[in-house]
Amino acid sequence: MENGGEPKFPAFPYKPYSIQIDFMNALYHSLDTGGVSMLESPTGTGKTLSIICSALQWVLDQRQKQKSEERVASDEKQENIGQIGSDDEPDWIKNFVVNKDNQMDDKKSKKKKYGFASAKPAKRNNKDSSKDLFSCDPGEACFNKKKECKKTVKKNDADELGDEEFLLEEYESEEEGEVGSSNSKRKASTFSVSSSSDEEGESEEEEEEVKLKVFFCSRTHSQLSQFIKELRKTVFANEMNIVSLGSRKNFCINEEVLRLGNSTRINERCLELQKSKKKEISKIKNLGAEGRIRQTKASSGCPMLRKHKLQRQFRSEISQQGALDIEDLVQLGRNIGTCPYYGSRSMITPADLVVLPYQSLLSKSSREALGLNLKNNVVIIDEAHNLADSLISMYDAKITLPQLEKVHSHIEKYFGRFHSLLGSGNRRYIQTLLVLTRAFLRVLVDDKDVNCLNTCPDAQTGVGEKHRFDSSMAINDFLFSLNIDNINLMKVLQYIKESNIMHKVSGYGDKMTTLQKGSAVKENGESCDDGSTLSGFRALADMLLSLTNNDGDGRIIISRKRPTCSRQGAYLKYVMLTGEKIFSEIVHEAHAVVLAGGTLQPIEETRERLFPWLPSNQLHFFSCSHIVPPESILPLAVSCGPSGRSFDFSYNLRSSSTMIEELGLLLCNLATVVPEGIVVFLSSFEYEGQVYDAWKTSGILERLMKKKYVFREPRKNTKVEVILKEYKEAIDNPAPRSGAILLAVVGGKISEGINFSDGMGRCIVMVGLPYPSPSDIELLERVKHIEGLGDSSTMKSLKLLSCEEYNGGDIQAAFNILRSCTRRGKEYYENLCMKAVNQSIGRAIRHINDYAAILLVDIRYASDSSKRSFSHPSSKLPQWIKDRLVSATNNYGEVHKLLHHFFKLNKNRGCK
Repeated sequence: MENGGEPKFPAFPYKPYSIQIDFMNALYHSLDTGGVSMLESPTGTGKTLSIICSALQWVLDQRQKQKSEERVASDEKQENIGQIGSDDEPDWIKNFVVNKDNQMDDKKSKKKKYGFASAKPAKRNNKDSSKDLFSCDPGEACFNKKKECKKTVKKNDADELGDEEFLLEEYESEEEGEVGSSNSKRKASTFSVSSSSDEEGESEEEEEEVKLKVFFCSRTHSQLSQFIKELRKTVFANEMNIVSLGSRKNFCINEEVLRLGNSTRINERCLELQKSKKKEISKIKNLGAEGRIRQTKASSGCPMLRKHKLQRQFRSEISQQGALDIEDLVQLGRNIGTCPYYGSRSMITPADLVVLPYQSLLSKSSREALGLNLKNNVVIIDEAHNLADSLISMYDAKITLPQLEKVHSHIEKYFGRFHSLLGSGNRRYIQTLLVLTRAFLRVLVDDKDVNCLNTCPDAQTGVGEKHRFDSSMAINDFLFSLNIDNINLMKVLQYIKESNIMHKVSGYGDKMTTLQKGSAVKENGESCDDGSTLSGFRALADMLLSLTNNDGDGRIIISRKRPTCSRQGAYLKYVMLTGEKIFSEIVHEAHAVVLAGGTLQPIEETRERLFPWLPSNQLHFFSCSHIVPPESILPLAVSCGPSGRSFDFSYNLRSSSTMIEELGLLLCNLATVVPEGIVVFLSSFEYEGQVYDAWKTSGILERLMKKKYVFREPRKNTKVEVILKEYKEAIDNPAPRSGAILLAVVGGKISEGINFSDGMGRCIVMVGLPYPSPSDIELLERVKHIEGLGDSSTMKSLKLLSCEEYNGGDIQAAFNILRSCTRRGKEYYENLCMKAVNQSIGRAIRHINDYAAILLVDIRYASDSSKRSFSHPSSKLPQWIKDRLVSATNNYGEVHKLLHHFFKLNKNRGCK
């Protein structure tokens, strides 16, 4: 910034439009001021590039300012030294202090050259792993005690050979005093992952580097890759240190671990491999008919982390190559033969810009695990339209009936085997865990708790059917009803953390399961039975931790299945309802928090849910219009189809054959007037399947395919890229047809972050108003909570209504709850719908020369708001669409005429 004037953004690779300059200025001033800001810019207006050039320019300017201040301070210091020093002193005495300071600076700079702070070796307290490496009295005493225990094991019991490794060390917590007191008689067995090898044993002490950083996070890996792609267009890509973070599943290059497929199992196996680097563990093998068992050493950690020099090479390559996305880092890791997950984590300290997914930044446990320091740094959260829901969902906890049964069974077997060898502390806590798991099991399977089990029909049709046995409770009510309110859950959690009970019980249980089945443990370390005991135990710990929250912070969902169904569906779940305290930790730590997105309004809901302590006049909000001219977009409210039937895709009418047929006829007509690609958004995968099957039966699908190719969004995200590629090829080379139609789902991957520029999205068709199903009990709990923010009387009335009417699963009762909401709850429910609409229709119009028609197919988009119980949908459309919306047409003929004229006018526009 020059002389206090407007900031300059020389890194912007093109001549910016006025709205881009406005956006960059708004962001720059927000960072100057600090605190919370919300910046809204429609998709396709260069928002990402504007964020990069403004935020990173601010960082450069701040550093330049800091250097200038340090230079002035240094000059003043030199002057003071000159004044204090005596003329009689020799020069070497006068210069001693200055030279010493310079030497210290040199040492610090050398230490920070590679910045491997987040993955450096940590001091270990785990006695199991350290007893071979260190000799100390406590360790020897523990080891001797375990040797005495071993003598009690029967020598002739071959099946019990090696059970000593599963025996817990003595545990005794403080009977009085604070939980986690330093007076605990057993130190915590914490484990810190290090990517250094045992062989090289490098453990250089490094100082924490205080460096201004920008943390940029978005919802999906594809959105983060798009951010890196935009970043490469600027000089910042090579001038600044940039690192991309992601999940183990996205980064892992160990084929043995990748074959596990499931994210939870990949995480577990990765951590197990790190643990085996310092500890010799036994591997059980069945040697055939004789049933002989032997012990062998497990491999020393993950092969991708054995050589520290390869990690150094990886970091060096990142520094040289500039901005790399996750795919680039994975390829680099494969080429070098080292882990890109831990390699990228090791670059956090020296980084100027950290690019990471929501979970890594918004979850406190993830921040702590990664070593992220937000203090006085900048946090930018993109795609923040559903931030509140995304944030609280990270703090949900769920344990299924099969997980509970397995964990309970394994704890019982473990306790039966080692009962006589365990000390009183371990026995007491293991019995407490059995009490808790038994209580949880009872609430899910005890028929006496379910009054309607024998009266409900067995048919599984209907939206609300699967929720017939769902109910919700407050935390305290849940604890009292199970008679476990007198258990100190914090001490139980401390025991789980410190005693290593999870791994001991899981290891012994998996071993016994293996022996009973007469088969070997798989090479990857997983037991042969379905599911992981360790993941079940972690789910139990998460649920117990959730029960320590304040009573009003969330609700317990109890989901039971009817007797005729599989027990797989039953579960306990804690649903977090408030994000205020969670988000405040980020806001109070960071210098500035910026929420960015294409559709952030209404902002008041976000403020009330995440930062209600911030007065409205202190929240900096900026919004700009779209860059495209008015003639490049045609939003139409389509109230009736070619046959004259009105479109009403409300819950009770959307499945009618006439409604689905009329929609098909509409598309047949659109295929004749719309060039290239048409993207149709439907409310759910189930409804999309229903529509597709009906068109196939009636012959409408065959008519459509004569004019355009038809593609469908797959349920599996991994297959989306393949379909999109085929869809694009059909548009680029359409002969003998005129393009393609893509059937997509609101809330699916295609609606969240996939860009349909130019021919891929000449027409977006939004079918109906995609209100979320009111039969979702978690949604109803959120609605009730939001409705009652700051008003306890409202909450009480809603709670009564819920208990009396909803627990039976009647969807009409759910609608009654929604209708009873008069304030924030109803607003929230409407916003969920319209935010989904805005995200979907925003997939088109990606640059200034682009053009597209947007069809809002439902009479409710055009009807008079005075006849509605909810507010008019068009009032919640983005301003740039609302300003150009044709909200009233007498018949489909008018729609067809407008479309024909629009595409004729724009046929020479767009990038071909």
